[in-house]
Amino acid sequence: MKLNVSDLLSEEVVTKDINVTVEEKGFYDGSEYIKLLEPLKFSGTLSKEGDILLLEGRINTLLELTCSRCLGKFSYAVNVAITEKFTNNNKENKDDEAIFIDSNIIDITEIIENNIILILPIKRLCSENCKGLCQQCGTNLNNSKCQCKSDDIDPRLAKLKDMFFTD
Repeated sequence: MKLNVSDLLSEEVVTKDINVTVEEKGFYDGSEYIKLLEPLKFSGTLSKEGDILLLEGRINTLLELTCSRCLGKFSYAVNVAITEKFTNNNKENKDDEAIFIDSNIIDITEIIENNIILILPIKRLCSENCKGLCQQCGTNLNNSKCQCKSDDIDPRLAKLKDMFFTD
């Protein structure tokens, strides 16, 4: 979704209300494709303070993530506040606090997606007590119990086992 900010840059308007619904299927976060279960909704304001354009608002959506333990899909609600600064003055952008724009257009879809990626958990779990997958047969331990034996002996210490059990 691209916003035309020429009216703010020419100081005709000081504040602009923004209510945007982004109709995308999903986006790529660098490691996996994240599917959107609900459209991305952004509501906020875009205001001008000197040479800085300030975007403030809230993002609401529902994502489909993959569990890190059991590889199952689960829904994850997103409700996050964002604040971003933009400028078209290269001198104002000394510390890279503001995003430099070289035209009168701001693509807020990329800004919204980046803010969502920042709040996603590193270890994505479908539930806190997710049991994951069996390391030997791959059975999802949340759904059923596997028949694998748990004689997991480190091969470097296997000879010690023979010393203690003399049957």
